[in-house]
Amino acid sequence: MTARFVGVAGLPRAGSTLLCQLLGEHPEIHCEGHSSPLCNSLLATRRFISDDQFFLSQLDVQFDTTYAHLRSAMGGFLRGWYGDCDKPVVVDKNRAWLHCIELLLHLDPEARLLISIRELGQIYGSVESQHQKTILMDFIDHLADYDRFGRADQLFAKDKSIGAPLSSIQAVQDLPQTVKERLFFVKFEDLVSQPKETMSRIYAWLEVAPHSIDPNLLTVRPHESDSHYRHKYLHRQQGSISPPNRHEIPPRIQNQIEQACGWYYEWFYPKNR
Repeated sequence: MTARFVGVAGLPRAGSTLLCQLLGEHPEIHCEGHSSPLCNSLLATRRFISDDQFFLSQLDVQFDTTYAHLRSAMGGFLRGWYGDCDKPVVVDKNRAWLHCIELLLHLDPEARLLISIRELGQIYGSVESQHQKTILMDFIDHLADYDRFGRADQLFAKDKSIGAPLSSIQAVQDLPQTVKERLFFVKFEDLVSQPKETMSRIYAWLEVAPHSIDPNLLTVRPHESDSHYRHKYLHRQQGSISPPNRHEIPPRIQNQIEQACGWYYEWFYPKNR
């Protein structure tokens, strides 16, 4: 039996590592927890095959058959990545899944996506706090030389670590309703303050058996490489859940974030308006 596919995407510092840790507590769910190269591999395959002249010539001769071969092959790659999984549900974490959700559903119409979100000022604050602890090292995209306001502005740019997944979330409004139904937004604040209730809703949406987690007794698994992110985005797992301390954000930066991302607050945090 092929496992049902669930992707985890969303914003950085928004609880995707904790979410995967909690998903892995369920006996019916296989979740390795760290980011996977599967999504990147599918996107690379699409780019490569679209430039291959021999493949393109085959489309000229027999488009339907050749395209069916491609769909079968890429679908087989998707399913084969976790081909040795013996659980009914498999979870794959990659921030790009939301960006290419239509590609994913083209290959697997039953796939679902969990999307981690958080109040944006606190996301920025979490990143900036970690930067101050490692200030002698630069970011992977070289933001250390900016001042705090400039660094915040850069982080929210459409090609940067906060702005890129944020743009993918905003683009959800343009998706057909049938695609939107495959998405579930998970608030970080709910996950850390009401983990049992939040996970119960997620388990129900995933259509797995009810399962009660113990927030004070969690399995700690290997996490992804923090050095890849220059230790600016930590992915450590803990044996218990406790809400983090609130980050103090300069008013000018908080106001700029809320003004620039008003749509986000209207969707998810209307009380902040």
